[in-house]
Amino acid sequence: MTSQEINIEKIEKTRSDWGWVPSLNFAEGFAYSIVALLSVIMYKRMGISNADIALYTSWLYLPWVIKPLWAPLVDVLRTKRYWILVMQLLIGCGLAGVGLTIPMPDFFQFTMIFFWILAFLSSTHEVAADGFYLFGLRESRQSYFIGFRSAFFRIAIIVGQGLIVLLAGQLESTLSVSPAEFKVVANPNKFFEETIKVDSVKAKELSGMLRVIAKPTYVEISTRPKTKEQVGFYKHFAKSFNIMNGFSREMLELPDTTGMQDLVGNVGIVKFVLSKKPSEGSEYFINVEFLEGHEGIKVVEGKELRFTDKNWNKPAFAVIQLDSTIAKKTISVFTARSQRIPLAWMITFFILAGLFVLLFIYHRLVLPEPDDDKPAGNKRSSTPGKEFFRSFARFFEKKKIILIILFLLFYNFGSAQIVKLSIPFMMDSRELGGLGLSTSEVGLINGIVGAAAIMLGGILGGILVYRKGLKSLMMPMLIALNAPNVVYVYLAWFQPEILWITYACVAVESFGYGFGLTFLLMYMINVSDGEYRTSHYALASGFMALGMMIPGMFSGIIQEAIGYKFFFIWVLVAAIPGFILAKYIPLEYQFGKKKLTEK
Repeated sequence: MTSQEINIEKIEKTRSDWGWVPSLNFAEGFAYSIVALLSVIMYKRMGISNADIALYTSWLYLPWVIKPLWAPLVDVLRTKRYWILVMQLLIGCGLAGVGLTIPMPDFFQFTMIFFWILAFLSSTHEVAADGFYLFGLRESRQSYFIGFRSAFFRIAIIVGQGLIVLLAGQLESTLSVSPAEFKVVANPNKFFEETIKVDSVKAKELSGMLRVIAKPTYVEISTRPKTKEQVGFYKHFAKSFNIMNGFSREMLELPDTTGMQDLVGNVGIVKFVLSKKPSEGSEYFINVEFLEGHEGIKVVEGKELRFTDKNWNKPAFAVIQLDSTIAKKTISVFTARSQRIPLAWMITFFILAGLFVLLFIYHRLVLPEPDDDKPAGNKRSSTPGKEFFRSFARFFEKKKIILIILFLLFYNFGSAQIVKLSIPFMMDSRELGGLGLSTSEVGLINGIVGAAAIMLGGILGGILVYRKGLKSLMMPMLIALNAPNVVYVYLAWFQPEILWITYACVAVESFGYGFGLTFLLMYMINVSDGEYRTSHYALASGFMALGMMIPGMFSGIIQEAIGYKFFFIWVLVAAIPGFILAKYIPLEYQFGKKKLTEK
């Protein structure tokens, strides 16, 4: 073979590798971002409480925690290429399942089932793809592409958490209006002083996207019961006014006059307008719904309101009534959201399903078929079962393994709670302690600015480890991971209205997270060194995922108990165990520097 033919072969091989390595790693990150990140935003927009979002979406990390349990099956049964293609096709079907179940009354339960399935499919796809790189690339090419693999995984996060969220936000603004939240407090120390006020001056247009405005956003209602006649007056007036202004199409009924002096639960009044005039001929149906808190506080009038370009600046009324048995201070949160928000997210998930079907078709055409990509049982004399259990045993025989596992669990103990609740914090109204940002703004800030900062922090971290070694950077990286979380304390206490300040704060925290996370990723490589490197890395990453999952599960409960201001202070305190454990973990002084230099 001539030198010219050899060069041509090298060029064709390089072109072939570039055809599938970036796209396969993009598919890995894209599936993960949909399950772990996009689900949080969707549920927030669909009116699910912070506690439920944090608890149930944290369980979605479990497949990444326990994937070492079935990872050997990917080795033993069929080829890695087969597993990759099947998983991508099934992920597309699962995303379509999410889209189909969004309009259902019990959408939370049904979509969560599909997200669970998607989590198992995505983690299995990750196992197969990581294994396929070992067979699809020569050793020299593996080291060449390792940086690009990380970059395209991060690009997928940017697309999933940024561009897709921007798409959903654009669909929301086109098809619906942004929701409003308000808090209702049953207060035994407050006298009933509520009166219905119909403003003579119509609401003025506000800048920004079309949204619902609730007035007031904090309603106190006395727990002292009122007569049925008194309460009936407010309900009848609100209904009459809503019908007169076209907010309701119900027929006005004669009030029930029996037992007018009977005592019933007290009521409060909330008014709604749109922020600006919608396009001519358009109409938006707004549902006023219970979100979280005491279920004895209910909407008894104005549950569904119809806004048009004719009545957008007139007040629509909702009447909130307490259960007559409520005697102590009780809080509930309600939301006024468009019926078309589910439609926007349904379309988004159908688009995502189509993208994964396209990835399946593309990879079926471009993925190579390496000769070594065969079931592992065909290539070794010992049985797969023996190798499986031996790899587990060797991992737990490592020096100071209990301390290592604790470190993997607690390294992200504080940051994991930020990851889970940063998006709900940004989207919650200012009255509830949040920043009141729209879906599109969150997509831009957290998905693009934040993800880009994480990527830059990770690149810098890798360069410094290469130059100085991992051990010398342990404390600087721990500090970089946790200290920037103080920006969320600032955001929660001062709630700045200038958007670029929020951009800057998120960028600082995300950069520190990316820089600090480099230590954990490199330390897992150090822990995994030995005969069963792949299996041990899967186990280490499983413990890391468990360390993200557990604090994420209870973070929402803590936040709802103490509020955003003190929650972010708690996050800073939660970082202390990681600093203590770091002093005692085993780590070779020159690790990272020496290994990378040898390559």
